Amino acid sequence: MDVSLDALDEAGLEYLPGLLGIAFEPYEGEVVRARLQLRKAHFAPNGYVHAGTTVTLADTACGYGCILNLPDSATGFTTIELKTNFLRSAREGTITCEARLLHGGRTTQLWDAVVSDPEGRPMALFRCTQLILR
Repeated sequence: MDVSLDALDEAGLEYLPGLLGIAFEPYEGEVVRARLQLRKAHFAPNGYVHAGTTVTLADTACGYGCILNLPDSATGFTTIELKTNFLRSAREGTITCEARLLHGGRTTQLWDAVVSDPEGRPMALFRCTQLILR
């Protein structure tokens, strides 16, 4: 599957990543960097970033990275497991995510991501396993 991060970003505009406003930095090999300018819709009623916002940012970065690193014979992927540890939250600004491929096998990929607050401090540690489809 031959696709670029720009094409994925454009395709995602009409889906959840676009709805939330997730934006991407230039792609570097096995690392995907994304950011999200926080607005009221990203928060829980308690005034802090909703956990789902944080997970969606990390999951999107890892998912796009998975697509960009699929083996030649693959047709796509599906997430079979994900986990997030939350360390802190944010109330304003732009949060960022750096996703890294840890294992790029024939049948699975393992991705880790760190979501950081506007000051660059880790907010959440995210890990997912992707099943490669054929």
